Amino acid sequence: MNATVPTSASHEQHWLSFRIGAQLYAAPLADVSEVIRDGDLTPVPGAAGDLLGVRHLRGRIVPVMDGRRRLGLSPSPPADPLTVRIVMLAHAGQQVGLRVDAVGELLGSDGREIAPPPPGRADRRDDPVSGVLAWQGGFVALLDVRRLCRLDGEDGHVA
Repeated sequence: MNATVPTSASHEQHWLSFRIGAQLYAAPLADVSEVIRDGDLTPVPGAAGDLLGVRHLRGRIVPVMDGRRRLGLSPSPPADPLTVRIVMLAHAGQQVGLRVDAVGELLGSDGREIAPPPPGRADRRDDPVSGVLAWQGGFVALLDVRRLCRLDGEDGHVA
């Protein structure tokens, strides 16, 4: 399950992996509050194109983004609608949901397998891919939750 066996657990970083289309992504485990089933969303007129709507979750209204649209993938139905989940991300006191095709494994790394984002990605200011993790003969795109959710500034407002 872990990418490598770390020499020092104090330096290990952890992520929750998930699949959107054919690509694996991962968010820092510290920024994942929970994973919930996909459900009823209320559309928000005039919202950004990647905002699916809002959802009531334990007394809070939380925005839910379409992972495909936010990450620049072409829209298409998931291979298995039964595996679709919403990964609830929490950062700077804000919660934002991200609809994904399927949740994967918990990943761990001491950082040696992490490479910078591919050329061209790092130049885009709002691109959420912060790095790439070599894992099981493939790659996992590591996400920066602040940029992914467009959380602007220290007050954590969703942009």
